[in-house]
Amino acid sequence: MLSQSERIKIAKRVAEELQEGEVVNLGVGIPTLIPDYLGDMKMFLQSENGLLGMGPTPTEDDIDMDLISASKKPITFDVGASLFDSSDSFLMIRGGHIDVAVLGALQVDETGEVANWAVPGETILGVGGAMDLVAGAKRMIIASIHLSKDGNPKLVKKLTFPTSGIRKADMIVTEHAVFKFREGKMYLVEILSDISIKQLREITEAKFIS
Repeated sequence: MLSQSERIKIAKRVAEELQEGEVVNLGVGIPTLIPDYLGDMKMFLQSENGLLGMGPTPTEDDIDMDLISASKKPITFDVGASLFDSSDSFLMIRGGHIDVAVLGALQVDETGEVANWAVPGETILGVGGAMDLVAGAKRMIIASIHLSKDGNPKLVKKLTFPTSGIRKADMIVTEHAVFKFREGKMYLVEILSDISIKQLREITEAKFIS
């Protein structure tokens, strides 16, 4: 199981990829940690349940469960935040108004294709905004643990889980490494843990160029 410090490491590294003024949608899981590590950088954090302008995580004394993200986590409002209904939220997503989507993943193949909404043989709770964000965001960053809970690689040669769309991710950040996808190939750009490239290849089914 990934420790909280490793989850934070992933969130901090993804935060380095975000730019001032961008509209950024944060998915379920590790992406929800990102608002706490943006420093003074001003951007517009969008939640698909109808919010533009998420702020940092509230303290325990300030939690108001009427203010939650799409991940059902307590949030704060940034200055100038706005609320709207779900249909307007998806209009923003489908209309191409989201600069960056930061999503979790069940699998990512070596071309950058993402599966993040269903596990074969298990109950499907709902697609949520996964497919809309994959198709609609201008840039897609995956924030994910490197191995699944049962120890299988999440970075695979070919998806065995249902795809979230033909649109490819631009980048994936795990507790061990940062990879970018260009022209159907996967490139190692940074190692984040005390691991050798040989060891990284052993836990990464997908072929990557180092």
